[in-house]
Amino acid sequence: MARASVDPAEVRAAVVAVSQWLRDEGVGAPARGELAAAVRGTVRALAASAPGHSVEVRVPPFVAVQCVAGPRHTRGTPPNVVETDPRTWLLLATGLLDFEAAVASGAVSASGSRAGEVAHWLPITRLDQSG
Repeated sequence: MARASVDPAEVRAAVVAVSQWLRDEGVGAPARGELAAAVRGTVRALAASAPGHSVEVRVPPFVAVQCVAGPRHTRGTPPNVVETDPRTWLLLATGLLDFEAAVASGAVSASGSRAGEVAHWLPITRLDQSG
């Protein structure tokens, strides 16, 4: 199955729509649709930038993709998995949180010898002071 193309402008707009919440959790969570668009867009952008099947990135309940070149995984639990919640993922995707720090704190579960390679493609899109 071919991967859907990712429009960088749409991904950026989706991230900007939730950026206030990313900077200050106290403002209240965005609408589910806005959050889903930002998470799906950034995870799919990662998969487009790092094509492959050796690492599975999961951000429940919105998306899971395989990425990073290497051996293809086809059955059962993948050997290399990165999993986190939507807000943590978006903090990583925007450069507001460091991958290694997130793993060390337990905010990100990274299992397998290749899971950490995802950090090479982060951030997906940076938030500047205005966006």
